[in-house]
Amino acid sequence: MMKPVLCLLALLFAMAAAPEPPAAPATVPAPPAAEDKENVIYLEVGNATQTYGRVVIKLRPDLAPHHCERIKILARRGFFNGVPFHRVIPGFMAQTGDPTGTGAGHSDLPDLEPEFNATPHYRGMVSMARAGAENSANSQFFIMLNDNKILDEKYTVWGEVIGGMKFVDQIKKGDADADGAVAPPFDKIIRMRVAADVKD
Repeated sequence: MMKPVLCLLALLFAMAAAPEPPAAPATVPAPPAAEDKENVIYLEVGNATQTYGRVVIKLRPDLAPHHCERIKILARRGFFNGVPFHRVIPGFMAQTGDPTGTGAGHSDLPDLEPEFNATPHYRGMVSMARAGAENSANSQFFIMLNDNKILDEKYTVWGEVIGGMKFVDQIKKGDADADGAVAPPFDKIIRMRVAADVKD
């Protein structure tokens, strides 16, 4: 299976030719619906020796209902727990969701049909990685470290970070010259849960 790499070879060439992305806005547009814990994800990030903190992700079923449902199913299975951030490009994005850490892994569930939407890939937005085919998204996703409109309407935005972005910024960076590949030891998702399931 082709690695879900955001088609980054082409994107990186485009980024190199393009001007520096603008600074992130002070706020991300709020979702249209009131927050409810069934549509919030708690993601603790860190490494083998420390937990950086909790990242709070607001799911956007109004934009991508099937992708949001997939994320909740896998989170409730514990699929994401211990999964590394295997590709992290400084100033661009941090990618995870592959238990093998190679970029080629995924869950045992079927690939998803795209739910592309007009929501911009601002800093803090969460979007689904895929291979070349538009219907190849499965379990890998990425968190935007900065604005980058080159991804808009080409990848499915399904959530946004509403708390703890400073912990995403701490995630170990990869080598930009090696397509963002991170050398072990990896930073990882310590635990990922649906907020409705969390008592603490």
